[in-house]
Amino acid sequence: MKFIKTLGAMALAFSTAAAFTPAQAKDLKIGIVMPMSGPFAAHGKQIQHGVDLYMAQHGDEVAGRKVKIIIKDDTGISPAVAKRQAQELLIKDKVDILAGFTLTPNAFSVAPLATEAKVPMVVLNAATSSITEKSPNIVRVSMTLPQDTAPMAQWAYANGIRSVYTLVADYGPGHDAEKQFQKTFTELGGKIIGEVRTPVATPDYAPYLQRIKDAKPDAVFLFVPNGEQGVALAKGFKERGLDQAGIKELATGDVTDEDVLNAMGDAAIGMITSFHYSAAHDSPENKAYVAAYHKAFPNDRPNFVSVAGYDGMHLIYAALEKTKGDASAAAFMDAVKGMKWTSPRGPVEIDPQTRDIIQNVYIRKVERVDGVLQNVEFDTIKAVKDPGKQG
Repeated sequence: MKFIKTLGAMALAFSTAAAFTPAQAKDLKIGIVMPMSGPFAAHGKQIQHGVDLYMAQHGDEVAGRKVKIIIKDDTGISPAVAKRQAQELLIKDKVDILAGFTLTPNAFSVAPLATEAKVPMVVLNAATSSITEKSPNIVRVSMTLPQDTAPMAQWAYANGIRSVYTLVADYGPGHDAEKQFQKTFTELGGKIIGEVRTPVATPDYAPYLQRIKDAKPDAVFLFVPNGEQGVALAKGFKERGLDQAGIKELATGDVTDEDVLNAMGDAAIGMITSFHYSAAHDSPENKAYVAAYHKAFPNDRPNFVSVAGYDGMHLIYAALEKTKGDASAAAFMDAVKGMKWTSPRGPVEIDPQTRDIIQNVYIRKVERVDGVLQNVEFDTIKAVKDPGKQG
């Protein structure tokens, strides 16, 4: 009788454990929506590099759950495609976490799905300030344009620049960059003597640059999506002789992204930018990251998008360790609020109020170092919050 009771107790214990075990042992599916084709395919490639590198270093299991990555191509600025791909990930693939979203319109289109499906959504690049306000389940590990822009305006005024002409791409991040630069610069006492918004895919900036040259500002502030637009803009600036006219070239750092620096060539030399990451950042963590990246992907250069992929995986792993494998939106979002770690970019923290990242912003200058174009940091503004959500 005693044996039967013991057997019954063991069976009960086993059945109770079994009721919980499948949920813990089930694969953790992360659905990543990003451009793998089209004009922004470099974004997808760099994020995948960052994700792959993190998992190569930290394994494909976290909190007892095997991590499975499912990638969907949104093809570029295409909100309808991004939404359709995210729906497929949620309904067909039954992913636990959505991630990616390198472009603002796509992030906006998917945000309501994260709310409705009650899944975490980790934004790895899209930089319009208001994205995290579109769903309580969104956390961002990249940056916002105001966060990277305000320090540029502060540096410009502190270094004797009093008049600026702004040129930005005509979409969410460009509007954010324009608004923040103008606000910060004019509050300090500077003057905006002209502004222009250009189509996102403008191949020829010559007419706009000539207009700026004729206006004779002390400097021009630029923002366009990183890629071929930045190459065209940097080359056009020199070809139109704005540098010889004494006009300083200021921009956010995505314009001189490492992915495009070689294509810019000497046209980029001297450009002053503000940004949260440079491959030349001098820290043990970044030196280790750059070395590992070059070993894994010898034909590419690490950039801020790859670091966002790497840090995004760090955030996911750290959150799941904290929740013991629970990827539900409520548990996950509670775990990430206030999270701190040392990234290749420097110390970072998730703002518990906004779910955006708090990080250093560096003032850099494009220089040729040992024959390689680099964004060389020469000033640091520490622990910058997104000013787009402050007052």
